[in-house]
Amino acid sequence: MVAFADDVILAVKAETIREEENLASIEMGKITRWAKNNKIKFNENKSKAMLIRRKRKENKAIAVYLNNKRLEQVQKIRYLGITIYSEINFRDHIFTLHKSVQN
Repeated sequence: MVAFADDVILAVKAETIREEENLASIEMGKITRWAKNNKIKFNENKSKAMLIRRKRKENKAIAVYLNNKRLEQVQKIRYLGITIYSEINFRDHIFTLHKSVQN
């Protein structure tokens, strides 16, 4: 888990989609219990799930839940100003930075 202020990333590594979902569920349960004990509630509508892979493959669906709600699966996530892509491709992120510097 990586956290900065109110932004949190939970990353799990697994060999299969099923194992990844199980590990994510276990860790999300731990985080949810910790949050409840500390009177914090994570917003499941702002939370997203993303499957990161090294090679281009067909788009696999993953089921990750927060507060009993399935999280939307996305192909990219913006975290602390960096866009992370599911295929570990920073080309678009660099293009966006280059464009903003020119303006």
